[in-house]
Amino acid sequence: MNNSRLVKISKYLSKHLRHKPERIGITLQPGGWVAVDELLAACKKYQFPITYTDLEEVVYTNDKQRFSFDETGTLIRANQGHSVEIDLQLEPQVPPDVLYHGTGDKSVESILKTGLSKMSRHHVHLSLDIATAKNVGARHGKPAVFTIDAAAMHTTGFTFYCSDNRVWLVDSVPPEYLKLIAISRNRKQ
Repeated sequence: MNNSRLVKISKYLSKHLRHKPERIGITLQPGGWVAVDELLAACKKYQFPITYTDLEEVVYTNDKQRFSFDETGTLIRANQGHSVEIDLQLEPQVPPDVLYHGTGDKSVESILKTGLSKMSRHHVHLSLDIATAKNVGARHGKPAVFTIDAAAMHTTGFTFYCSDNRVWLVDSVPPEYLKLIAISRNRKQ
């Protein structure tokens, strides 16, 4: 499958497994799971046919690992980033001492004042490394990267989760746990 088709499928799945499942008549089960057969039938019904092989390629080759199959391969879900109410059934975990958050430079001033909030999503998304955070920030303009003192946050009672694709999740990050470390001059350096 060509890269353009992979991107289209990934975007379609993101839209319907994270934000608007009702638009194609599917219902997310606890954990965000939906039966693969149900998803494929819904995609076909709404004029966006996907094969199981297409789905496997998106799940296993997507560089952001946005989707997962269950151990049987009969259920699929988006790993995080939902705007619909869903319990992903993630277990609390002890985070690494430092995590990173990437955003566009236009948000820096506000974040320094108020911290990070989940906005319309279920959690604030944090990265394990600067490069990933910078790539995330580049989607929102000139990338800016913050370090997060996750160890201190955890010690004071904040609960962290880690999704299947190694994105760290937390409800919020108050400004006292943030430090701006980089603002790039252009989108991609």
